[in-house]
Amino acid sequence: MYYGSYPSAGQIIGLVIIIIIAIAIVLNNIRIVPQARAFVIERLGAYNGTWQVGLHFKIPFIDRIANKVSLKENVLDFPPQPVITKDNVTLEIDTVIYYQVTDPKLYTYGVEYPMAAIENLTATTLRNILGDLELDESLTSREHINARMREVLDEATDSWGIKVNRVEVKNITPPREIQVAMEKQMKAERERREVILKAEGEKSSQILVAEGNKTAVVLQAEAAKSAQILAAEASKERQVLEADGQAQAIRLVQQATADGLRMLAQAEPTEQVLALKSLESFAKAANGKATKIIIPSNIQGVAGLAASVAELVRTEGAEPGSGGAPGPNA
Repeated sequence: MYYGSYPSAGQIIGLVIIIIIAIAIVLNNIRIVPQARAFVIERLGAYNGTWQVGLHFKIPFIDRIANKVSLKENVLDFPPQPVITKDNVTLEIDTVIYYQVTDPKLYTYGVEYPMAAIENLTATTLRNILGDLELDESLTSREHINARMREVLDEATDSWGIKVNRVEVKNITPPREIQVAMEKQMKAERERREVILKAEGEKSSQILVAEGNKTAVVLQAEAAKSAQILAAEASKERQVLEADGQAQAIRLVQQATADGLRMLAQAEPTEQVLALKSLESFAKAANGKATKIIIPSNIQGVAGLAASVAELVRTEGAEPGSGGAPGPNA
């Protein structure tokens, strides 16, 4: 019986296996390069190219991925390195380096062990820099050390496809005896500063107290001066008022005298009245405390005038009574 040329079961299985192997080979040679990564490709053992981010396909059994390089910034924290300063003090220095791969080809083919090379280069650079510095300068010149190391490392790693972005000296550890001496020095310096601050505080306090006393004395002197000025002004005003009152009284007296003379002049007095006034004035002068009295030459006329006046008075007093009899004063 003839059934035709149908494949056998073994042939079908073999074909399936071949198809599976082909699919596996194809899938195995499809590569996706993620972000911030780069693949270095070799073809038959020679550099062929660098794959960047995206989908790529390599030729099976001919191309191979020689290196997968990270383009991110990385950090290297090296163990402490013993370094001798210019004044023969051994320091333990711990450094941190921030670097980034800029050329995957140079990074792959430039140096065999890039991290070991950077570590050794860092140690030798530290020794060269700190060998020119003394202990105190080494402890206070971190910025100088960082900048100098970054400059040297960046220049040396350019041929390796590496960019050194930053170098930091994390720790500088001197020997134990140096630390003890530094602590004692720091303690003495702090005590000295404390004494200086206390002295300056006391000085400032004394200056403030003296200025306060000076201000109080000045204020008291100004107050006393003001009081004296006010008292003098009050005395002056009082004297002025008293003088004005006396002047006003003198003016009033003089005015009264002038008014009396004016009235006397308007009354047109007779010689007898004037003589009588003169006699009254003479009597007042005689009653005073004067030890010497000058009698005018016409005193007899004045006396006669006084007798006439007395007679006149008696005559006028007798007229009211009857029969011409004298009054009680006769």
